[in-house]
Amino acid sequence: MNITIIGANGQIGKILAQKLTGTGEHQVTAVIRKPEQADAFEQMGAKTAIANLEGTVDELAQAIQGADAVVFAAGSGGSTGDDKTLLIDLDGAVKSMEAAEQSGIKRFVLISAMFAYDRSKWSESIKPYYVAKHYADRMLEASSLDYTIIRPGGLLNDAGTGQIQIGEQLSEGGSIPREDVAEVIAHVLDQKHTYRKGYDVISGDQSIAEAVQSLAK
Repeated sequence: MNITIIGANGQIGKILAQKLTGTGEHQVTAVIRKPEQADAFEQMGAKTAIANLEGTVDELAQAIQGADAVVFAAGSGGSTGDDKTLLIDLDGAVKSMEAAEQSGIKRFVLISAMFAYDRSKWSESIKPYYVAKHYADRMLEASSLDYTIIRPGGLLNDAGTGQIQIGEQLSEGGSIPREDVAEVIAHVLDQKHTYRKGYDVISGDQSIAEAVQSLAK
């Protein structure tokens, strides 16, 4: 597959690019904001495209042209204000969906947040973040795209364990290493039984490959 990662310079995006290029099975295009970010991706064998999520849909469409699948891994980050959360995590995600539709790209994977669908479980301290994720998810669900929404629990920088718990709505929260989130995305990309569905995912006791396959049952 030709896989384009929007937000490739983010933590999960970088790990995903490394995983996908490392298999030798996929062509990866990293969508980045700054030309100086290109070297690291080109060294791992990925192509790069420059685009800004605060730019136009047409600019994003040009950056993702030719992709078989788009992964939206971008985020405004914890050091920015609520305005950037709105512009990147919500509007940037929606513009990316529109760009995919405009370009005839059907497969779209979105990184959201655990319990984004359940307002009663949103943390007061980062409520604008949950609002952005909630409405980005809803816009994707209303689109024509063959989407999968991945909703990880608390993100850790620990090494991946390769063991997860995944389900459309998990009852309890938890955390998960970013490396494992990237691995989950790599596994769902070509799995048609995950199309037009969203999943909570945290660390657990089932291998990622087995857990993703179990979703078909």
